[in-house]
Amino acid sequence: PELGFVQEEASLRRPIGGLMVWRRQLERLLILGELPFVDIQVMPTCRWDHPGTGGRIQVLKFADGSAVGRADDEFAGRPISHPKQLRILELRYGVIGARALTPEESRAFIEQVLGET
Repeated sequence: PELGFVQEEASLRRPIGGLMVWRRQLERLLILGELPFVDIQVMPTCRWDHPGTGGRIQVLKFADGSAVGRADDEFAGRPISHPKQLRILELRYGVIGARALTPEESRAFIEQVLGET
């Protein structure tokens, strides 16, 4: 599988679970980001005007060409498989990815946050 994630900056700076748990979470993100089939991007807090502000957007595409998706703020949060609705989610995710830091910039950002702990 190929996996792509965009994580909000604010969630990376919140030390939920205490300092050691937070550090381990950041370290784990760095390890996962090294995998050849995983892209992790960070959405800076200063970029508030993107289509992900309403919540999660998830799209799963399968080898047989089928797909399913959902969004917290679209289609009543229900899973969808209609091609037109899926295209809307794919376009929104594309905009989010374009507004976020690149995977390389995101890695440097996560390393910086880890260094500040």
